[in-house]
Amino acid sequence: MKTASTLADLRAQTQELRQSGPTIGLVPTMGALHEGHLALVRAARATCDHVVVSIFVNPTQFGPNEDLERYPRQLAEDCAMLEVEGAALVWAPDIAEMYPPGFSTTVSVGEVSEDFCGASRPGHFDGVATVVLKLFNQVQPDMAFFGEKDFQQLAVIRTMARDLDLVRPHVDSIIGVPIVREADGLAMSSRNRYLSPVLREAAAVLPLAMQEAVARIEDGQNVTRTLAALEDEILGGGFDGVDYAELADAETLKRLEALGESPARLLVAARIGGTRLIDNLAVGRG
Repeated sequence: MKTASTLADLRAQTQELRQSGPTIGLVPTMGALHEGHLALVRAARATCDHVVVSIFVNPTQFGPNEDLERYPRQLAEDCAMLEVEGAALVWAPDIAEMYPPGFSTTVSVGEVSEDFCGASRPGHFDGVATVVLKLFNQVQPDMAFFGEKDFQQLAVIRTMARDLDLVRPHVDSIIGVPIVREADGLAMSSRNRYLSPVLREAAAVLPLAMQEAVARIEDGQNVTRTLAALEDEILGGGFDGVDYAELADAETLKRLEALGESPARLLVAARIGGTRLIDNLAVGRG
């Protein structure tokens, strides 16, 4: 496995990779890798000749009071895991390489980015869309792989690719990989390591309460009352606050008051001990 930290080196390395196999799969990450990230690498390896993994803690998607400075950084450990998984190349630029002096362009994806995390984290998805478009242009992957845990992020990226007529990757080649969960059901996240043992145990109430809410909705119970009960269960289980707990159309992310024929998703963001956790579950045909 090779690494690149400059754009010139990246382009040389990807050109060399294509000589031994035409397809490249990109797995964008911010590092601090766990089994959820490795599942993306395995999905990419199963489909593409080569896998490129980007590791970049993107400052433009963090708000002024968020955890940019304490976000875990462990490049050596991440590279060791990726080598075991068979990644071909790690793209690990620094901030100056990604955003050189004079950089002034921002990508903004409307509607699908405005609710949920977009409402509670202003500017977050502009930062995500901008850095992901740059990664797509830098690596020119045939396919890109994202975890469904960040379900709204996946929707934003697909919308961007469709609206801007991207070719590498085409919108149909942006692949969502199912959430990987801990034994107690909590979605794997780099931020889980912020939780003390007591808070980590309490956090397991989140997926359990969500599963119960999905069962109620699919059973035909009132969505509004079910979501209110879900929020009460999360708060009663030890969480400090719920940013949102909503049923949404799985494609447009428009809020739903009832389950219809289209695929839907239960989306939740909640805070515990200063850590913000997000999760989602398919509902009905989702």
